[in-house]
Amino acid sequence: MSRVRELPGGGRAVEVEPERLVGWFERFAARHGGVERTALTGARVEVRAADGAAAGVAVPFGPLPTAPAEHAGLAVDALVDHLRAPRRIGLVLVRRGAHSVGVAEGGRVVRSNTDRHLVQGRSKAGGWSQQRFARRREGQGKRAVRDAADAVAAVLLPERLDAVVLGGDRAALESLRADPRLAGLLARAEPRVLDVPEPRRAVLDEAARRARAVEVEVRDPG
Repeated sequence: MSRVRELPGGGRAVEVEPERLVGWFERFAARHGGVERTALTGARVEVRAADGAAAGVAVPFGPLPTAPAEHAGLAVDALVDHLRAPRRIGLVLVRRGAHSVGVAEGGRVVRSNTDRHLVQGRSKAGGWSQQRFARRREGQGKRAVRDAADAVAAVLLPERLDAVVLGGDRAALESLRADPRLAGLLARAEPRVLDVPEPRRAVLDEAARRARAVEVEVRDPG
């Protein structure tokens, strides 16, 4: 089943794998009276239906290797070919107290490191007890971030990667950027951050498949 999320200002984003993308657009066309035009640029593909509905894709993994153009009807073959090109993708999934880092090829993890760390929740105690608890919790959080950064450095820095995809908690991911070892690597990361539960190996395997997919942003007729 496709993942769907609501977009700010209306519309929805549907996560679609490369192998299913042509079929998805064909069904979109059938629901909306056909496709009038497809506009291609290096950064985006926009499909406009006869009834005014629109479906757009932000092109991942660098610019689409085709000149900007507008075509009559449905023309997404260049996008599908771009998505299906072989890539070695670095995956970084981080949430409070857990990380999973891996290298994926063809939607499968070929190298990984996953670990959990104790980071206690918030305390309802007051006074000195609360302060001691807060200091302990802060220290645990810093160690968890440091361990995650070490894992990213060990697993991904030696690799020749074609892309980097992040997932998890944005605040935790942002903490990793403070590590100078990772600055260049994380600067290459795709804009889309995968929404994932607590990282573990099964979650990393699913992220490897999702990293190849795109979000199709659908806007219904106004």
